[in-house]
Amino acid sequence: MTRKQRRLSLIGIAGVVVACAVGLILYALTDQIVFFQSPTDIAEHPVPPQQRIRLGGLVKEGTVVRGQGTTVTFTVTDTANDVPVTFTGILPDLFREGQGVVVEGMLAAGGTFAADTVLAKHDENYMPKEVADSLKKQGVWRDTETN
Repeated sequence: MTRKQRRLSLIGIAGVVVACAVGLILYALTDQIVFFQSPTDIAEHPVPPQQRIRLGGLVKEGTVVRGQGTTVTFTVTDTANDVPVTFTGILPDLFREGQGVVVEGMLAAGGTFAADTVLAKHDENYMPKEVADSLKKQGVWRDTETN
């Protein structure tokens, strides 16, 4: 085997090893990827049970109900569709009705979203890009920025 053939075979083997490593990493991450959905997206394209998603929108006025202990139920809306949410845990300090929220969890069989994480906006100007885009499509979001 000449030096050129040896070098090409080493490059080929290294390429196969790198391709296998990338493939294994991507396969391992498929269960960890969480997609963003709005209530309208969920109504139009139902999500399979036990698939983790992020649901974003506004906390609908008059829907926050505090249950036993740290259990809270509320509704996330984009004004076109609503999704009821159940969360057990401590809510962020800025969580309130009419504010933007992103919840992460799974959609239960009855259509209720079982959240394990609740993220509230941190000031009056912040809204996650996906939530703002979804609300803009609905005609609800008003930009407060002045250029």
